[in-house]
Amino acid sequence: MTHPWTRRSLLRTAGGASLTAGLTGASAMARPGSAHGAAAGRSVVSAEDFAALRATWRDLLLGTGFSPTAQPFKDRLATLGATARKLLSTMAPADGSLWPDAVFADPEPDTDPESYGFSGQIQTSYTRLQTMAQAFAQPGTGITGDQDLAAALQTGLDHLHEQVYNERTTRYGNWYSWQIGAPQPLLDICVLLHDRLSDERRARYLAAVDHFVPDTAVGSYTGTSTGANRVDLCRVLALRGIVGGDAAKIALARDALTPVFPYVTSGDGIYADGSVVQHTWVPYTGSYGAVLIDGLSKLFALLGDSPWAVVDPKRQLFLDAVEHAYAPFLFNGLMMDGVSGRAISRGVAAGDATGTQADDHLRGHPVIASILLLGEGASAAERARWRGLAKGWCRRDYYSPAMSDPSLSIGALSRLKAVLDDSAVTPVPEPTGHRQFPGMDRAVHRRPGWAASLSMASRRITYYENGNGENVRGWHTGSGMLYWWGDTYGNGQYSDAFWPTVDPMRLPGTTASRKKLADGEGGVWGAARPEVSWVGGSEAGPYAAAGQYLKGLASTLLAKKSWFFLDDAVVCLGAGITARDGQTIETIVDNRNLGPTGGSALTVDGRPQPTSYPWSATLTGARWAHLAGHAGYVFPGGTTLKALREARSGAWKDINAGGSPTPVERRYLTLLTDHGTDPSGAHYSYVLLPGASAARTAARAADTAWLRVLANTDDLQAIAVPSLGFLGANFWFGGTAGPLTADAPASVTVHERSDGTAVIGVSDPMRARTSLKLTWRRRVSAVLSKPSTVTAATTGASLTLTFGDLTGTGGVSQKVTVRVG
Repeated sequence: MTHPWTRRSLLRTAGGASLTAGLTGASAMARPGSAHGAAAGRSVVSAEDFAALRATWRDLLLGTGFSPTAQPFKDRLATLGATARKLLSTMAPADGSLWPDAVFADPEPDTDPESYGFSGQIQTSYTRLQTMAQAFAQPGTGITGDQDLAAALQTGLDHLHEQVYNERTTRYGNWYSWQIGAPQPLLDICVLLHDRLSDERRARYLAAVDHFVPDTAVGSYTGTSTGANRVDLCRVLALRGIVGGDAAKIALARDALTPVFPYVTSGDGIYADGSVVQHTWVPYTGSYGAVLIDGLSKLFALLGDSPWAVVDPKRQLFLDAVEHAYAPFLFNGLMMDGVSGRAISRGVAAGDATGTQADDHLRGHPVIASILLLGEGASAAERARWRGLAKGWCRRDYYSPAMSDPSLSIGALSRLKAVLDDSAVTPVPEPTGHRQFPGMDRAVHRRPGWAASLSMASRRITYYENGNGENVRGWHTGSGMLYWWGDTYGNGQYSDAFWPTVDPMRLPGTTASRKKLADGEGGVWGAARPEVSWVGGSEAGPYAAAGQYLKGLASTLLAKKSWFFLDDAVVCLGAGITARDGQTIETIVDNRNLGPTGGSALTVDGRPQPTSYPWSATLTGARWAHLAGHAGYVFPGGTTLKALREARSGAWKDINAGGSPTPVERRYLTLLTDHGTDPSGAHYSYVLLPGASAARTAARAADTAWLRVLANTDDLQAIAVPSLGFLGANFWFGGTAGPLTADAPASVTVHERSDGTAVIGVSDPMRARTSLKLTWRRRVSAVLSKPSTVTAATTGASLTLTFGDLTGTGGVSQKVTVRVG
């Protein structure tokens, strides 16, 4: 099946079965003396090498080791056949189109939005033919090997070539459609139907590919030829070489992967801290990152046993990324939305008769399948560990089981099924701990029973990305949005039609103006970025601090926001909240999606609140609140809390031009602090307790000694939790917080452990200081470990640490371990 929302996520692909090929360019395959040439072991290739590659591609994309008469494959194959039959019955070659609803002829070809739409229909047409080719090649579809289907495929390929995708056409609209979106399915079909396509036909199709994807497409690592896009282009070149028997093309594709592997310090790619960025400013682990791992896992597997094996030693950096970059954002089968860019808006596509909704779970499953495939070429230890991770993720995904995922390819489905059925694989539980990703202004916190993710923005990372008419109301997703999930609850919180129905001005955790914004406010492709640098945090052991100097999108809003991540809680502070636009400013404590019925009970200070819709109330002096089945909330010192229940309706088309116009409705419970119109120096404080019962929430509110708020000002935000041995401070300038003094802006966390040692984590979120002096007024008997750039001195009851080279750390915490007492 095909779904328009997959355009920039994983592409449905098909392979072929032919074992014959011509041979060109063999002499350029492997240079004698090169690493690749040495690995290949020979410099001459044969037709059998290309035939073997075609067979491997078929196995990779169509799947192996499954029974077409067993579930879930039996039903999936039947559905594939039904979809292909429908496409066959509606295919009507005409001037400017192959299907009446997919017109690609552009009356005014250029690069405006209309031309983007027309060029996208070229990709749509080839992808539909690819679906038909899959149904032809796969067993159990009801039209396997059907002669009429094969003839129709040839007709469709010829029509698209004659009409639009040929060496005489000048591209228009979106570059992606011409260089990746169309040639990938075209080449897959050429592999699949290799024996049924004449040499002349293949040559014509390959000439078109050469026209739109020349060798120069990977000539430099810039523009649209970086990161995931570069891997996609390499896939096109490799398959073009395999179909055409051109060894030089395959070698070029392999060698062009080289700049993808090293860590980057700016722009597109993977950072040493595990960040994955595309489009220069956008965190993209879950979308472009998914394309990256899908493409590399397939290319590694495709070329692994061939003369063109990828043996660049830097490929290990990407293998390391499985646990360093991808696994932190996978939770019980879902891929966290905060690193999926504009893909969060794709939902249900217009015209999709199946109504399949793209969501965080459907983005997570193919990444897990790619990790399994990547493991086949990794070390034995990595392979075993990744299989355990995959089994754990899939087993715990009760909300959207991977085996029921309608968007997974048969190949991906077969890999997941194999590991789930393997009794020798022990599921790995979700890890605990905290990870900061300063390269993309993100943080992830995991504790037993729950996980949270924080999205921020700075001059380095956009508030949000929109483009191609997608995600046009994601305005505040980078304004401190705090996502959280439970282990056995809340895994559908952002999956269940959240994005088209939530109030986009009231995203959980954010501080935002109620000022009306235009769709796409701030510009496309991540252009909207605040002119601030202090965004980041530090961690010590399992605990952490994060902070964001917030400047509102298209508003005068300013705020200092801090989060302190602990065992069973996130302590949230805000200060210096100021604006002058004549608009109301709000901080959203939480905004929970309660599904279609919305029955969860709200209790405030022990008093049940109405469950009717709509309902709202202003509750003065509130000390705690509890939402049944979700969380508890504590307000130190009491607060004026606004609460409302509302049934909200919307359509995916409201936030994505390609989305379904069908309205959907969900019910929400919102808790917020209203800072009023044009506040000056406003503040807030609250404690989020994921999964807490009402009794535990009330007890935490009554235990006024548990939390000490040391400071909550425009200059400094800091807390101490004595029972945990935790002290955290975000110094917006320099200053003193309890026993801590910093001489410059910094984030500092201290965790005193029960074994008599303490870990001190320090970062410069601004990345502007060459040095920082920190004094901790605590008796320290020994410094156990520290970076070489840190000097330590103990005088009486104080420890003074001087940190050097903070500008070169990329915002990552520097950690010092000491013995106290």
